[in-house]
Amino acid sequence: MHLALVHTRYQLLEIVRIPVAIFGSAFFPAAAMLFFVVPFAGKDPVGATYATASMVTFSVMSANIFQYGIGVAEDRDQPWNPYTRTLPAGSAPRFAGRVLAGLVITYVSLIPVVVISATLTAARITPAAFLLAAVTVAVVSVPFTLMGLAIGYSLPSKAAIVVAQLVFFPLAFGGGLLSAPDEAPGFIEAVAPYLPTRGAVELMWAAVGDYPVRPLSLAMLGVWVVVMAGLAGWAYRRDEGRRFS
Repeated sequence: MHLALVHTRYQLLEIVRIPVAIFGSAFFPAAAMLFFVVPFAGKDPVGATYATASMVTFSVMSANIFQYGIGVAEDRDQPWNPYTRTLPAGSAPRFAGRVLAGLVITYVSLIPVVVISATLTAARITPAAFLLAAVTVAVVSVPFTLMGLAIGYSLPSKAAIVVAQLVFFPLAFGGGLLSAPDEAPGFIEAVAPYLPTRGAVELMWAAVGDYPVRPLSLAMLGVWVVVMAGLAGWAYRRDEGRRFS
């Protein structure tokens, strides 16, 4: 655990030295709140609360896909990364440190969304629901963390940037993150339950309100976690074999 915390500190120091990385994760959800949620749903307590939950999910997905997908790919190009793989501590502390650092950045990136919601909209949430939503953030970050790791370990940095962008926007639109619950166009509602973003946002909606999570969305979220975990593990082992075999 001590080594994991050391790696966490190292990862956070790297990120803090380039603040634009945090700014990028927080900008798009905050901008969406200002341009879409505040003017169109800001005066409706229920609508604003659900919209905030959607933007929180949007921010979680953005932070994890880009942070891991691009960050891991860039780290693989640095001489420090191959060196750390030769250390006797193994890969577990490095993985744990990266994930813990990513979770910290994820929560930091949510601050603008929460502040905008609290000050510029009629969104309302109880303290218990707020704590439940905070825990749910960690849960819904899992598939997107694994997705980012799969991209980062399987592609070079230039390709990872492109793939992360190509994956991010279809998942956001297709999962219904930019629509009110169950009010997306018909073709999106048909596809959404099969995407991880839908299961994630339904969990967030349930945490902040009375939205019933659909079994299909939850089951497919679990499928995505299993598939992404397998893909990330395969990409890591392949990368390690290429570098050290």
